[in-house]
Amino acid sequence: MIRSRDRGLPDFPWDSLAEHTATARAHPGGVVNLSIGTPVDPVPAFIRRALAEAADAPGYPATHGTPELRKAAVEALHRRHGVQGVEPDAVLPTIGSKELVAWLPTLLGVSQGDLVIIPELAYPTYEVGVRLAGAQPFRSDGLSAVGPARPALVWLNSPSNPTGRVLPVEHLRKVVDWARERGAVVVSDECYLTLGWDSEPVSVLHPSVCGGRFDGLLAVHSLSKCSSLAGYRAGFVTGDPALVSGLLEVRRHAGMIVPRPVQAAMTAALSDDDHVAAQRERFAARRDVLREALRRAGFRIDHSAAGLYLWATRDENAWDTVGWLAERGIVVAPGTFYGPAGARHVRVALTATDERVAAAAERLG
Repeated sequence: MIRSRDRGLPDFPWDSLAEHTATARAHPGGVVNLSIGTPVDPVPAFIRRALAEAADAPGYPATHGTPELRKAAVEALHRRHGVQGVEPDAVLPTIGSKELVAWLPTLLGVSQGDLVIIPELAYPTYEVGVRLAGAQPFRSDGLSAVGPARPALVWLNSPSNPTGRVLPVEHLRKVVDWARERGAVVVSDECYLTLGWDSEPVSVLHPSVCGGRFDGLLAVHSLSKCSSLAGYRAGFVTGDPALVSGLLEVRRHAGMIVPRPVQAAMTAALSDDDHVAAQRERFAARRDVLREALRRAGFRIDHSAAGLYLWATRDENAWDTVGWLAERGIVVAPGTFYGPAGARHVRVALTATDERVAAAAERLG
C-alpha cells in the first residue's frame, strides 16, 4: 500500500484531533465542533428544486459546464465583486474547490524542480498539491523573501484561511506585476470573498488589481460557504482564457466532471444574491457571539477581518489551547495545521448552529 508519507505528503491533520474530540464529546452538554468549516444551514429550497428538476440526466455532462452555468458565473462575479470582462468560455466548473487546489499544480504542468509559493499560513491542501506535482513549496507572504527565484506558481488567499486577513489592492497588484515579470501563474483562492466583515476583500480579477488583463491569472471560487453547497461539491475556476482552456483539455481526458444536476443547482445559486446575503447575516451573528465570548475568556483575536474563522490566541502553545477548550466541550483547530507560524493560535470556525454557538459562548463565560 502506498501511504501519504510515501508520496511526501503529511498525515491528514484532523486525524490528530481525535483524542481532543473524544474529550469534548464527553462534555455533559455535548460537543461543539468548531474545528472544520463545514456548513450546517439548510440548502436553500430553490437550489434543491433546481437539482431535483435536473435529476433525470442519463447522459454524460459537459466538462466545460452548461452555457447557462458559465453565463451565471460571469454575471455573479460582476454583480457581487465588480469583476468585468470575463468571457463565459473562460469559466470551468470544478468538483468543489479542494480537488482543484490539490491537482492544479499538476494540471498546469508544474513538476519536479519547480518552485511554488504558498502563504506563510495556508490551507494545508496548497502544500499537498505542490507535493503531488513533485514540486517544492515555499512559504512566504513577502516577495523580497523569494529573492531571485522564478516560481512557476504563486498562491494567494484573501480572505485568508485560517487568519481572516484581507490583502489590500496595492499588495495584490504588486504580486500580479511581480509574477507577470517572471512568467509565473498567480492563482487566487477566493472562496471567502463574500464574507468581508471589517475589511472588504477584492478579487484578483478586479480591474484595480489586474488592470483589466487576465493573462497569467486564475481565480478559484466555491459555493460551499456562500450557498451551503459543500455536499454538492460545487466550485469553478476562471481568469486567463488560455489557462482555462488548457485545464479544460486535461480535465476532459481525466473525467473530472461536475454532475449535470449539480451544474443546474450551481446555476440557480449563482443567479440569486438574496440567499447569499441571508447566509452572510447568519455567519455575522455567530461571529459576534463567539468573538465576544472568546475575548471575555482571555483570548486575543488577530486579523479575522473577513472569512469564516476567528484566529484566536491565549499566547500559549496552540495544542494547550486546544486541550483547554476540549475540556469545555469545544473542538477547534490548532494553528500548526496551517504552518509553523500558527504555533500559538487556534482557528475557530463560525460553522455551527445558533444553539451550539450559544452553548460554546456559555461555556467560555
